[in-house]
Amino acid sequence: MTTEYHDDTEDDSTSFWNKEPRPVSFSGVSGVSRFRRWLFPALTATLILVLIIALGASNTKASNRLWSLEKSVSNLTESLSSAQQLAKDAAKDVHRLKFAVENNKDQLSSVSEALKQLTALDSLSRTVATLKCSLERFINNASAVDGCCPLGWDLFGTSCYFFSRTPLPWHDARNWCNGHESHLVILNTDEEWDFVNRQATGSFYWVGLTDERTGKWEWVNQTPYVMNRRRWKPGQPDSWTGHGLGPGDEDCAHLHTDGRLNDLHCSTRMRYICQRHSQRG
Repeated sequence: MTTEYHDDTEDDSTSFWNKEPRPVSFSGVSGVSRFRRWLFPALTATLILVLIIALGASNTKASNRLWSLEKSVSNLTESLSSAQQLAKDAAKDVHRLKFAVENNKDQLSSVSEALKQLTALDSLSRTVATLKCSLERFINNASAVDGCCPLGWDLFGTSCYFFSRTPLPWHDARNWCNGHESHLVILNTDEEWDFVNRQATGSFYWVGLTDERTGKWEWVNQTPYVMNRRRWKPGQPDSWTGHGLGPGDEDCAHLHTDGRLNDLHCSTRMRYICQRHSQRG
């Protein structure tokens, strides 16, 4: 018996045409969905990265500030240490000074007492000079207009003159006179020249005449000197430089034994004449 096979065309065709259509895939919509799924994580990661960078920068600045602060504190500590050491040294110096003052208290008292005695002596000297002035006027029957001089000084006109016995260089002689309310003698008139020459005969005496300051001769009060050759030794002043007494020429004037002037190096030691105004007793 033969079995016949045949295709069920009707059924097959019906089945073919009745199949459900495949779902349509929209690739654009699917891409958007995937983009949205990855967008949030990406933004989150970016934000975290920015935060990390910001925190890193902030930490760097903070570290720099902290390092600067530590350095400042270190410098301040060193300065404070130096100041403390200086304070300790100053305290030691004060202590030593206090110790020295206490140890020398007796000497300081002696010095103070000596100064008081000198003050009293100076006052006594002035009193004696005033009494001497009054006594001389009384003995000589002179008026108060004539005035008088300290002990050891000679009165002429309205001036007192001191003729030293101790030789000094010119500058030291000038300083001695200045320290005794006087100056090296200034001779302006023939009468003054004659008086001084009578007292100074036979010795050399410094006078207040020099060309050291400007190269021109002037008196110690810086008034110009009018050259008068008859008052000088012949050929003088010659500003001689072969004296062998150091730098400079002969810048200071003195009275020769005959009462005429000569120039010498200022370091030469000789007697000197001081001049001051007389006082009223």
